[in-house]
Amino acid sequence: MTIKTQLFSREFGVGAPILILHGLFGFSDNWQTIAKSLAETYLVVTPDLRNHGRSPHLPTHTYPEMVEDIRLFMEEKWMFHAAVIGHSMGGKVAMQLALTHPDMVEKLVVVDMEPGLADDNHSGIIEALLGLDLSKIMERSEAEAYLVERIPDFGTRQFLLKNITREEDGTFSWKMNLQVLWKHFPDILAAVTGEPFTKPTLFVRGSRSNYVKDSEWENVKILFPNAQLVTIEDAGHWVHADKPKELLEVFRAFLKG
Repeated sequence: MTIKTQLFSREFGVGAPILILHGLFGFSDNWQTIAKSLAETYLVVTPDLRNHGRSPHLPTHTYPEMVEDIRLFMEEKWMFHAAVIGHSMGGKVAMQLALTHPDMVEKLVVVDMEPGLADDNHSGIIEALLGLDLSKIMERSEAEAYLVERIPDFGTRQFLLKNITREEDGTFSWKMNLQVLWKHFPDILAAVTGEPFTKPTLFVRGSRSNYVKDSEWENVKILFPNAQLVTIEDAGHWVHADKPKELLEVFRAFLKG
């Protein structure tokens, strides 16, 4: 049974609509710099997906459910079609939306994600986060000290620490629904399916990431026959954090073209 949910979102600018969907462990703030830049020309909307940020925490987390969340979200805003940009897990939501409701997607941009079954790059991270008992920490620095040995990459660690929020009573909690994300981790890795989406599609990958492989490009083209691929040099999986200016230039050229 689909549970209807009211997604939290942020909006910037006016013009033709662009929807930006964040990845796993993310939320709308992560894309604020790029959203504000695109807002010079477009209306840019950045929702928090279910079980992330300020959107409702629900007991399930699958792509069909997230697509239904987004469909209802767009209709409630009288946004019956838009250019849709998605990163990582949000990229799969964007792809599944395009495959399921092609009339709602004018152009599709997928940042560092393939449509097929994803490699497990995050179970170790979730296990490390689950081992952090927020009820026992008094300062945010204690959480970072705990994660240093378990998540050695500084950028990844800082990104994850943004998910810790302090409540009014002084205690800490997660912005994301960590237990449900772990329970549904196989669903997050799952492939998207549907009839081919034939409208303009752009895949963007970081040169230091292995999420979009050359060996899989022929399979990508089966579902997205009008797709092109751009590689951003010296960027990892979080392309928007590593090379925001370069990514923004790629977005603008594709959206105009």
